Amino acid sequence: MKNVSIIVVVLLALLGLSSIFVVKEGTRAIVITFGKVKQTSEGTTKVYDPGLHLKIPIFDRVQPLDARIQTLDERADRFVTSEKEDLIVDSYVKWKIEDFETYFLSTSGNKVQAEALLKQKVNNGLRSEFGTRTIQQIVSGERSELMDSAMTQASEGSGELGIRIIDVRVKKINLPEEISNSIFNRMRAERAAAAREYRSEGKEQGEIIKANIDARVEIMLADAERNARQLKGEGDAQAAQIYAQTYNKNPEFYSFLRSMDAYRNSFNSKQDVLIVEPDSDFFRFLNNSSGVAN
Repeated sequence: MKNVSIIVVVLLALLGLSSIFVVKEGTRAIVITFGKVKQTSEGTTKVYDPGLHLKIPIFDRVQPLDARIQTLDERADRFVTSEKEDLIVDSYVKWKIEDFETYFLSTSGNKVQAEALLKQKVNNGLRSEFGTRTIQQIVSGERSELMDSAMTQASEGSGELGIRIIDVRVKKINLPEEISNSIFNRMRAERAAAAREYRSEGKEQGEIIKANIDARVEIMLADAERNARQLKGEGDAQAAQIYAQTYNKNPEFYSFLRSMDAYRNSFNSKQDVLIVEPDSDFFRFLNNSSGVAN
């Protein structure tokens, strides 16, 4: 009898423990009885807040649901612009459960399934927004407007999942690799063409500058040569005038000095050979200091 009492007490304890469930902080729970979500007296889904709660053992199944804000970090996906250009877009979505009954019925409480459905709706919104804009519009300042419009469109369909979209953000926009390579090659070709044009213009300007400098040099050389000839002519004229004045003052002394200069220039080098007759007029001052022929 004692053993039966112990068994009864244990069964009652187990029954009591199985009728209690705990909802953790940051989560909510709904109770499913025979496949139906437990309702309140008003006919709405009964959502259990964090804490201790009671349920009917065996018949009630507790389904915990994360009530915190979730982040759906989408992998790169391909979108087409209004110019029929492909873009690779990285984005993320902030969302949370708003209607727990609808969420459970549409996703069976499976977060992976919920995010797959949510991603499809968000991508549809992004695809629609990217399809109405050019690449220049997307990257030059309309990204915020694009994200807001995409969030609005996605929110219209997310209510079917019991989800509220808090934010949709585009992290990064890239061109596909094949398009990027094509654009980079085109940019290189354009830069190379521009460089060739600049070099050609620079060479042309260089030739013009060189021609101008050469012309100025020729003019300067011509002026210098003209001035040199003029100065030389003036010097020769002045020398001739001095010679004439000297000759007029003392013709004999002038002849003597000129002969001495001639002797010094003639006998300056030992290698010079001079063949003249002894009685030549060239030696008249050597034969006679007065320069008078004997």
